[in-house]
Amino acid sequence: MMAKDLKDKMKVDEIVLTIIEKKEPREWSSKWSGAAGRVCDATGQDDNGDTISVSLWNDDIEKVALNAKIRITNGWTTSYKNKLQVSAGKFGKLELVE
Repeated sequence: MMAKDLKDKMKVDEIVLTIIEKKEPREWSSKWSGAAGRVCDATGQDDNGDTISVSLWNDDIEKVALNAKIRITNGWTTSYKNKLQVSAGKFGKLELVE
């Protein structure tokens, strides 16, 4: 799957991206469930040069460095502040690619 193929609220079977930008992590918490954690906004680029926002959650923030190549499987997309994002989410997997 490539970045240009992604649409809002879409299941992502697999996508491989190189992280070309990584912002500072921020804390989040849910008023309803009481859950809390950290999230980091990043930008990923596919092999065609197309880019997409990537949400890195909790432990994945330290695992993924700038210029790292990642594979997201069983992920999802969402639109946040009118910008499409891809994430491994709760049930997906994010791994480093050699």
